[in-house]
Amino acid sequence: MQQHRIIVLGAGYTGASAAGRLARRLHREDVTITLVNAEPDFVERVRMHQVAAGQDLRPRPFSEMFAGTGVALKLARVTAVDVDRKTVTVTGARPTGEAGAPEPFEPETLEPAETLEYDTLVYALGSGWNSQGVPGTAEFADELASRPGALRLRERLARLEAGQSVVVVGGGLTGLEAATEIAEARPDLDVALTARGALGEWLSPKGRAHVRKVFAGLGITAHEHAAVTGVEADRVATADGTSVPAAVTVWTAGFAVHPIARATTLKVTDTGQIVVDRTMRSLSHPDVYAVGDAAMAMGPGDKPLRMSCATGTPMAWQAADAIAARLTGAKIPKTPLRYFNQCVSLGRKEGLIQYVTADDRAVKAALTGRFAATYKELICKGAAWAVANPTLGLPNRRRRVTTERPKTASTARAAA
Repeated sequence: MQQHRIIVLGAGYTGASAAGRLARRLHREDVTITLVNAEPDFVERVRMHQVAAGQDLRPRPFSEMFAGTGVALKLARVTAVDVDRKTVTVTGARPTGEAGAPEPFEPETLEPAETLEYDTLVYALGSGWNSQGVPGTAEFADELASRPGALRLRERLARLEAGQSVVVVGGGLTGLEAATEIAEARPDLDVALTARGALGEWLSPKGRAHVRKVFAGLGITAHEHAAVTGVEADRVATADGTSVPAAVTVWTAGFAVHPIARATTLKVTDTGQIVVDRTMRSLSHPDVYAVGDAAMAMGPGDKPLRMSCATGTPMAWQAADAIAARLTGAKIPKTPLRYFNQCVSLGRKEGLIQYVTADDRAVKAALTGRFAATYKELICKGAAWAVANPTLGLPNRRRRVTTERPKTASTARAAA
């Protein structure tokens, strides 16, 4: 029997988790699992504000993470996907084979475009920063959605002299974490945050009060109800006509998905996310699964899941388990997709754990202070550990690929 070819695009939290889980679920004799990623090591995206503030993170090479798992790493950049011909076009590809260690290479050594064929595709290319079309953002603002962006911001912050101003645009989780991390690391700078609404307006009263307390302690100025309408080299402009000085502007106002899916015949939303069912399977192309920020999946209350690591990883588990079940004729399991809390670091010494309903609405309960900071740190370490040990902690349930029809809940009950 010809091996079933599975290609996973993107090795962030979701792609790496999906690849590792598939390796644990399926026999190597029956499938090939190829993980395509542009960088040779795992990026802890939830810590990019720490990188920007000058902290160094432990390197996590994929060659070590997936050694002995059966997952083949291909160091390449995805340039196109043809879901009708079931091919992926990549450039800069350097096949390393299982556990092979890709070596650093310069742009002039990149290999020409290569076409990869698949039987099942897991699309996990994620998202990047979103300028929201605001004039001047692309030219003058820095972003935290990628490691190169965080490193560029790190260099710019390091060059600032005491008293210079930093403005963080965006009052969401990333904005709160960036502003507090920078203010704590550089108390000599004048740090401000602009928010379209009230500061922490989605939090519980306890959560909002704690954020304000931390901001006051770190000397961060909050410009509330101040939608930014333009970014210049030394300032940002808001809708009410205010001009906020900014030697450095940090843009955290939302994310935009990778544009490749929109260029295909996949069914996508207006934002370019792939529309999937409860098993993360594309509604238009059943041999394609999408996970993480790249997918439009529905959660409790039929509300779209927000872009986050908190939902991306369970989505990856669901997709991997569904693929394995369909290939082996097993019952398709259902991974609960719901929220429990929002974990926010407010510098290295303060944090906020906001408990939420299943559909992500804040409740009264919240943890604050140093204990919350420790809690958030454990969450980050746990997420990285799970990616770095993709097949550990799972029962060894490898099944053989079959042509039999997968069992549904109804057929399973009938058989019983």
